[in-house]
Amino acid sequence: MKHPKQTKRAPPTHPSALAVPSYHRILVKHGLIEKTLSIPDAYEMFLKVGADPEVHKLRRKVGRGNKIKHVPALYLATAMALQGMTKQELEALKLRIEKKAAIP
Repeated sequence: MKHPKQTKRAPPTHPSALAVPSYHRILVKHGLIEKTLSIPDAYEMFLKVGADPEVHKLRRKVGRGNKIKHVPALYLATAMALQGMTKQELEALKLRIEKKAAIP
């Protein structure tokens, strides 16, 4: 017979981190946004990052077939594309996106 405490799971250490969508965590991890950026603004930034030609080129190498149409696969492919970029490429990406945002 198991002890009752053995069947209970430990509560998550950072519940607020689990409430943040994966695209927000991806962008924060690669330094493209601040952790305090709102979720809707982070989603807009994620769409801009995904639309960038350099990221799109790297994402094409990652995703094969129709699996890329599924949203989680798109997040994963974008995350893998960002992971394959160097710090200089990430900084250049950040500057390109900021430059596009500044142009009305």
